[in-house]
Amino acid sequence: MELASILPALGGTAWTLIFFVIALSVIVAIHEYGHYIVGRWCGIHAEVFSIGFGKVLFSKVDKHGTKWQVAALPFGGYVKFLGDANAASVGGTGQVSEAEKRRTMLGAPLWARSLTVAAGPIFNFILAIFIFAGYQMWNGEVTEPLTYGGSPDLPSSYVSELQLGDEILGVDGHNLEVLGAFLQNAEIVTSARTLEYRVLRDGNEITVQGPHPRLPLISSVVPRSAADDAGIRVGDVVMQINGEDIYKFNDIVEAKDQNLSAPLRLTVARNGETFDATMTPRRSDRPLPEGGFETLYLIGLYGGLYFEPEAKSIGAGEALWLGTQETWWRITTSLSGMWHLITGSISSCNLSGPVGIAQTSGSMAQQGTESFVLFIGILSVAVGLLNLFPIPILDGGHLVFHAYEAVTRRKPSDAALRVLMSIGLALIAALMVFGLLNDILLCP
Repeated sequence: MELASILPALGGTAWTLIFFVIALSVIVAIHEYGHYIVGRWCGIHAEVFSIGFGKVLFSKVDKHGTKWQVAALPFGGYVKFLGDANAASVGGTGQVSEAEKRRTMLGAPLWARSLTVAAGPIFNFILAIFIFAGYQMWNGEVTEPLTYGGSPDLPSSYVSELQLGDEILGVDGHNLEVLGAFLQNAEIVTSARTLEYRVLRDGNEITVQGPHPRLPLISSVVPRSAADDAGIRVGDVVMQINGEDIYKFNDIVEAKDQNLSAPLRLTVARNGETFDATMTPRRSDRPLPEGGFETLYLIGLYGGLYFEPEAKSIGAGEALWLGTQETWWRITTSLSGMWHLITGSISSCNLSGPVGIAQTSGSMAQQGTESFVLFIGILSVAVGLLNLFPIPILDGGHLVFHAYEAVTRRKPSDAALRVLMSIGLALIAALMVFGLLNDILLCP
């Protein structure tokens, strides 16, 4: 079932919360499973694997002696390894056997503890790679020559005579039979409601009519953007801007660029009906391919081709490579964004808190199952990366402690650990409060 079809039956806040919990639960489950399974492989026993906190709603003990449970508060989860709650007794002498001590997190060798800690973020990255790879396999690779593969329902004022299997040779006198050229040059095509398409059908070259190849059909809406807040959804067609008819997506861009601070009045078609929407461009700091960021004023709309090109499937190996590249790009872009936030090069409004993430979850779910699953992949990268930061209480902080132990041949003292953990907790709490203030007061 498509997610967007069930959302109208739920209240706005309700489905935002539900899909936030779903996204968070998937990511936390994968993260904690990484800790659990690698710890088990390394000989460390897990006593409890919990999704959520608080009162236990359901539990079951497996053959390895691990209690799997679902708790009432679904905002996170944890793995409790043997000895976690009683470190003092485990560290004592003569109280437990060496074999039993080896099965605890504190008593395991340094290499086993380090692998177990690092496994959580790594599994988040693996989840993202598989999601991005699955997206590539699902959508496939566009065939050449460019071939018409169908289109969504358009407003009755548009004419489309293209048929499945038509090879598109050109539009409005321009040769655009390759997708790259089609996308790059579509904006030079005349802005008109109906254009002539030169196609190859059943071996014969004929001319048929169709709309502008990049008509103002919305293919994506940025969560928490001006367009999202105005109620614009994927599949909408913008018919007018400020009372003027438009026929291609770039007309929206040009109207926005004419006066960045002026509201845009849109007339939008959806399911045979029209409605009006008003939005004002908002500042956004976007990453550049060569590194760094540029400041733009955007309304949060993307448009694509008015039709779906035919595509061929790609192999699992190629898809995994593309998924790995996408994951790496998001890691490097996130790190660059963090640095630019710290140096003040970009607005702190680029940092979202739990409310913003929840709103994004609901918005992506509203755009469809594919968008929501992609969002889970993107958020999984962010969670994995955040956990690798060298902050006490996070996985990265524990890895720093392990590095200290490897160099000095001794563990940090209990007093030092308590102080560092308190500092780490304060830092994370401050970050969450700042993100929450951004969501509610500073950058709503």
